[in-house]
Amino acid sequence: MNAAEPGGSAAGPPAAVSLAEALRFWLQLGFVSFGGPAGQIALMHQELVERRRWISERRFLHALNYCMVLPGPEAQQLATYIGWLMHRSWGGLIAGALFVLPSLLILVLLSWIYLRFGNLPLVAGIFYGIKPAVTALVLQAAHRIGSRALKNRWMWGIAAASFVAIFVFQAPFPAIVAAAALIGYLGARVAPEVFALGGGHGAAKAGHGPALIDDHSPTPAHAKFSRAQLARVLGIGLALWAAAMGLASQDEVLTAMGWFFTKAALLTFGGAYAVLPYVYQGAVEQQHWLSGAQMIDGLALGETTPGPLIMVVAFVGFLGGWSRQVLGPDALLLGGALAATVVTFFTFLPSFVFILAGGPLVEASHGKLAWTAPLSAITAAVVGVILNLALFFAWHVLWPQGFGGRFDGVSAVIAVAAAAALLRWKVSVLPLLAGCAVTGLVARLVTGTVAG
Repeated sequence: MNAAEPGGSAAGPPAAVSLAEALRFWLQLGFVSFGGPAGQIALMHQELVERRRWISERRFLHALNYCMVLPGPEAQQLATYIGWLMHRSWGGLIAGALFVLPSLLILVLLSWIYLRFGNLPLVAGIFYGIKPAVTALVLQAAHRIGSRALKNRWMWGIAAASFVAIFVFQAPFPAIVAAAALIGYLGARVAPEVFALGGGHGAAKAGHGPALIDDHSPTPAHAKFSRAQLARVLGIGLALWAAAMGLASQDEVLTAMGWFFTKAALLTFGGAYAVLPYVYQGAVEQQHWLSGAQMIDGLALGETTPGPLIMVVAFVGFLGGWSRQVLGPDALLLGGALAATVVTFFTFLPSFVFILAGGPLVEASHGKLAWTAPLSAITAAVVGVILNLALFFAWHVLWPQGFGGRFDGVSAVIAVAAAAALLRWKVSVLPLLAGCAVTGLVARLVTGTVAG
């Protein structure tokens, strides 16, 4: 990022940061935050801890641990948390909103291009190459989360049970989350050593110099727990939710989206890949806002844009608003954009409430086994759910006409190569998608056909 140089020197903390200066940084971050949560968190660490020294390493990791406990996109919540810590509620609102808005605008544009021009040979060829890469990315997510969460045979058992529950019995994702949380809660009493979380995010690095918010900086008054502040923010959050639902009630599709994505926002333990099966169940199988193949295409678009990966819900909303003509047949673009905005609002409102209202309360509870054990069990269950999602994507990509149709060997080669690039050679997402897109386009030109 080419932003203003940080103030101060290594001998002392940087100068105080104004809200306007912070706003410029958060706006820039919203446009360059590629790479999923790991890349986004690494970028924030580089900029806020190492370069600008707005917050110390220990305080940064403490905030990250806090956000990892909550449902929702941890990178966006981390930005909200640091913005709130530095500049009160307005700072948190600005940081969190600017982390999301650029992605919303870009996805609205890309969704329109997808619907209007998606059948053109150039666009179809690009998506033909990207779809197998998405399958590999989901598999990588299962591997990444599993390597962190499945530390003993009990966690492996929870993961296996969740996979069987959703793959064989089509159990709803909320039921799997609730069952895992109950297992973790009871397990903490019976075998606490099984459910104890590992040792954080690594040792703090030294040598960055004193920070504006340093290790021993006193907690600002606005960041201390207050029942009055908790009630105030909860009240405002509920009022905003009720007002938005009141406006959405003018259309049954928008109302259904408001309710559905509110529930989805409260179930995103484990990140975007974990909630995608729930979104698929509701948006594709129950509400029919889009097809399964379109869902894969939406995830591909989400991987190529900045911001949280969960922003794929904006694509879901746009296609639902377009197909259901929420503003009439003569305003398909506006209807899709409105639905995407509604979906985004209901998806991220809980994250702001969690940070602004529950931050001090959750921070005080961090590290207590009664709180972390359910999270450990949920994370293990998420691994099984994501593996099911990877198999679902592979099925649609490799057998685009179903198991009775032909096997797509070209897609299989692209998927295997993408998985090897991710898991063995640690290739980053954007170069991977670019390479797969070119490969798919070339394959289309050579064979003259594209599956699906």
